Order: sequence, then structure tokens, then C-alpha cells
Amino acid sequence: MSTNPTTITAPAGLPFIEVTRDFDATPAQLFRVATDPDLVTQWLGPRNLEAEVVEYDVRPGGRYRYIHRDADGTEYAFRGVFHTVEQDALVIQTFEWEGAPGEVCLERASYTKTDTGVRLHTQTVFPSVASRDAAVESGMEYGIRDSYDRLAELIGKEQS
Repeated sequence: MSTNPTTITAPAGLPFIEVTRDFDATPAQLFRVATDPDLVTQWLGPRNLEAEVVEYDVRPGGRYRYIHRDADGTEYAFRGVFHTVEQDALVIQTFEWEGAPGEVCLERASYTKTDTGVRLHTQTVFPSVASRDAAVESGMEYGIRDSYDRLAELIGKEQS
């Protein structure tokens, strides 16, 4: 399994979050695992939540919706629209937690080849600093780090 760290930056006073992580894979391998709905359920979200992909149509204009469930059955649903999809290189999409309707974010994920693998760099723009701060305070950092660790583990399994 990769031991590369996940770096999360949320500059004070700005409605942005950036996440960067290097993976021991090619851009094509990471892109496939990150966009295949059957594989997304295996890594997206923290380990203590079950994931269900309702819809995941990764193409310009395609929609997605997924649900995380905790042990008590509480659901956390997310949805959005894919705007730009460049195979193995870039995905731009909207992101909305259904628990905060109308708080739609714009996310950009780039897949860049490095000397040792691929760097996944995401930039999320929130509608306001307050909504960004609410996301940070919700424990989002834990979910991102656990998801990226699970993603690295899944890539390792896919390569073996």
C-alpha cells in the first residue's frame, strides 16, 4: 500500500479547499479506479460508512448521485453533474450534499504523471467562506484522508 500523505489546504478567509496526493499508479489506472462506479463504492467515503452509487455517468453532462450510510442507517446523499471529462487527465464537476441543498461547489480534479506515479490534485470552490468552513468543521478532512487511503489500497489490489 502507498504511504504517500494526503495534503489538505483550506486557506483562512477564502472559499477554497485543495487536496493533493501522489499514488503509485499511472494516470490511466487512477482515473479508471476513480471513475468506474463499481470501484467507486469500494473507496469513496470513510470505512465506517457503506457506499451506494445510485448514478455515476462520467461524461460531460452526465450526472452522479451516491449515498453513504452509517451503522444506524442514517443516509448522507451527494449529487452533481460532470462538466468536463478528459480521459486520464481531468474531471470538472459540481458537488452538492443533499443535506445542504443549494450549497453547490465546483470541483476540479487533475491527474498528472509524476516520476513515480500520478498526482491527484483537487480544487473545490464553495459558494461562500461560511459553507467552506461548515464543510471543514463537519469532519470532511477525516473522510477525505480515509477515502484516499482506501483508493491507494484499491489501486494496489487492482495492480496485483
